[in-house]
Amino acid sequence: MGRKRTGRTGLAGRGQKGGGGARSVREDHGPVRYGPPAPAPGLPVLPELAEVLAAAAGCGEPEPTGGGHALREAATGYWARRGLHGGPEHVAAAPGASPLLLALIAAHGGDVLMPRPCTATWIPQARLLGRPAYHVPTPAECGGVPDPYALLETVRRVRAEGGRPRLLLISVVDDPTATVAPPELVREACEAAVAEGMHIVSDETWRDTLHRPHDTVLLSPAEMCPDDVTVVSDLAGALTPSAWPVAVARFPDTERAAVRHARTLDILTALGALVAGPVARAAAHALREPDSVRDRVRRAAALQAKVAAAAHRAVLASGALARPPQAGRHLYADLGPLRTRLANRGVTDSLELEEYLTERLGAPAPGGHRFGDELGALRVRLGTGPLLGSTPQQQLESLTAVEPLELPHVAEALSIFGTALDELR
Repeated sequence: MGRKRTGRTGLAGRGQKGGGGARSVREDHGPVRYGPPAPAPGLPVLPELAEVLAAAAGCGEPEPTGGGHALREAATGYWARRGLHGGPEHVAAAPGASPLLLALIAAHGGDVLMPRPCTATWIPQARLLGRPAYHVPTPAECGGVPDPYALLETVRRVRAEGGRPRLLLISVVDDPTATVAPPELVREACEAAVAEGMHIVSDETWRDTLHRPHDTVLLSPAEMCPDDVTVVSDLAGALTPSAWPVAVARFPDTERAAVRHARTLDILTALGALVAGPVARAAAHALREPDSVRDRVRRAAALQAKVAAAAHRAVLASGALARPPQAGRHLYADLGPLRTRLANRGVTDSLELEEYLTERLGAPAPGGHRFGDELGALRVRLGTGPLLGSTPQQQLESLTAVEPLELPHVAEALSIFGTALDELR
């Protein structure tokens, strides 16, 4: 591995105290609330998708476990257009990313490793299964993918304490940090994981939401290590409304993966995790990416890029820190530099920060503790969805405007956002 050490590796990285042993996520926060944050408001449903759903409304039967052939075939076409080839027999679908990832974790033995911070639902799933899970620090430039040296050190310490690290969860296009991992980091982290005998689950939910798609190089771990990576995508990231839950997983074309695929389907059956028939029809249509869907995805990403950049400027102007958002509908802010002013308002940890900013902004502002960051760190995920308007009409106006930041409702929302942060300077 050719990358230089970041100086924040090993278990003494962010959120870990000292280096005296591997600590699982169960030990980090005790009873602190981990529940997933409320979903951010999205854009109105694309009319074409609504028509497909309505046309299938008379279908009263769910899809078979793992999704019907049409849905799985549409998913294979979606991935093939992104350089990941395979057949529908290697695909499984579920009603949302949470049950799908739960089944995937359960289908793999051993302990789970994940970056810090990570997607909010990952920690509760590991807890629900009683599976030992460990955080690994991320490098300074991005989230979602662990620093490879920290990963190797974590694996070493977990094994020294009798653990069996077998599964690594990563997100190349990351929620919550809204960053995209550089290809060289993805390569080195994946090579390190595979060399240690670990399987990788790559959550690529947000890959179609890049703010600058022509300037951002995105590498899927499945391109690097095709036999050792399962790809997961929640279609609510870009293609379908969050109220229509459906997610798909692409398994490697190996005998070992076939066994895990079968186990995953068994677990989905036990959970009763079946995709609703009308939702499956709409999801398959979205996965085929007709022109209307492609146009909506492109317009939505461009809109989020402009609004997120404005929100990022407001965060930096307040004296807080945040990486420039590169994708998705969020940014991840560190209000540590404002700790003294926040303490004067009774805010001393991320749980209190969540409550304070949610009230001031009038929109969910989940604290970093929900994403695996330490409770004492003053980090928060700030959504850009509420800045687009409070009604479908305003949101559509934002989507079609040449200069959305000049719209009165967007300008007012950004003003409220900036004022809430400026009060802490």
